[in-house]
This record gives sequence, structure tokens and C-alpha cells, in this order.
Amino acid sequence: MSDYTPDRWVVLEITSPKETIRKVFAGWYGGYLGSDSWKLNSGITAVRIDDQGHYEFDGYSGSTYHCHANTNGMSGYMHSVLTSWLNQAEERGDVQIRIIDLEDIVAL
Repeated sequence: MSDYTPDRWVVLEITSPKETIRKVFAGWYGGYLGSDSWKLNSGITAVRIDDQGHYEFDGYSGSTYHCHANTNGMSGYMHSVLTSWLNQAEERGDVQIRIIDLEDIVAL
């Protein structure tokens, strides 16, 4: 059970013939001496939103992602990773991936 606070984040909805699952796609900037990184959570089981714009996403693995509305979005690195997944999904033909709008996260 880990807690994460990403620099950037979006919620992805992944639909396959078997299921539809929503996951936090999170990214961190590496800084001067490091490299950028990303994580895809195990799937969202619960969402809490406070009046300050803080989102907490619980995952199937027990991890919690602490995200702020102001950091919603992707880095260039995250965008390239997502583009690769979208291309793979298009090649398969039976998987769809889309980004959930911030306003729609409340409905999760």
C-alpha cells in the first residue's frame, strides 16, 4: 500500500471486450539529474474530492494517488507513452482508450 503524489496526471478509461476499467496515469518530472517517469495504477476503486480541488484515487492494489486539479494533464513523455498505447489499441481493434474529462471524474 503506497501513496503517490504525481506532478501530472490524467484518468484513462480502457474498454476491452471483457471490461471497462478506469486508471490513473501519473507522471513525475525527473529534474536535472533524473529522468521523467510514469505509473499506471491498478484501477480506480474509489474517488474522493474536496472543495480545494484535491482528488484522492484508491486502487485495487491498495495504493492511493493524491492529485490536484491544477496538475491534471500530461507531460511530453506521458503523451508519447499514451500515443504508443493508442497505436497498439488501434492495431488490436478491440480496445479503446480515452482520457476522462476532469468534470466527469466526479461520476466515477
